[in-house]
Amino acid sequence: HTAVDGCVNAYIGFDCTAPSLHVGSLTMIMLLRLLQQTGHRPIVLMGGGTTKVGDPSGKDESRQLLDDEQISENMAGIKTLFERFLKFGDGPQDAIMVNNADWLDELQYIPFLRNYGRHFSVNRMLGFETYKRRLETGLTFLEFNYLLLQAYDYLLLNQREGCRLQIGGDDQWANILSGVDLVRRVERVEAYALTWPLITLADGSKMGKSASGAMYLDAALVPPYDFYQYWAVSYTHLTLPTSDLV
Repeated sequence: HTAVDGCVNAYIGFDCTAPSLHVGSLTMIMLLRLLQQTGHRPIVLMGGGTTKVGDPSGKDESRQLLDDEQISENMAGIKTLFERFLKFGDGPQDAIMVNNADWLDELQYIPFLRNYGRHFSVNRMLGFETYKRRLETGLTFLEFNYLLLQAYDYLLLNQREGCRLQIGGDDQWANILSGVDLVRRVERVEAYALTWPLITLADGSKMGKSASGAMYLDAALVPPYDFYQYWAVSYTHLTLPTSDLV
């Protein structure tokens, strides 16, 4: 696959930390759908590799580590959601789905550090809000590597699929910018980042899969009636739809 004139190849990554995505992820899926409807090509990245590390973004403590079997089961459940919203195939604007375990599981640690780790400043990483906040509660070295792996995902997708845009929630800004920087340094081409407001609870906290009473998109986990009732009586709100583009 290569980009055709006027077509932007863009991706969003989804870690497999639960058997379904939640309603906050629906915002991201609809962005991919909108891109496809306007002549661009969506790339859905399944985080089979990054789920083994755990993204510290927006978290006050380490995520629970899942084994390979749990990750595979979660991924199988998540994959079924996308066919409702995106058209997959071999055409220039057809969506594709990839799994970053295909390349992250094969990484050799020392070559990875020599080739890519040298492009990252620890001082800059510690300046990101995610890491500053987590240093107060405890940040593992495992989690500290997550940003590098997500940036590497962007680089690989740029090299293999001509991907020039990564999209994510506001909490992914630092991770995505690091990928933009890595693509520019290694490939000497322009790459871009787009973030979108998160769906939050009334107190401003992130509404996610680990939140109590998470609104999953799988009807087997949250029946349609309960899903409707949640929005009818809850105090959750959607932040105004503004975005940051680099």
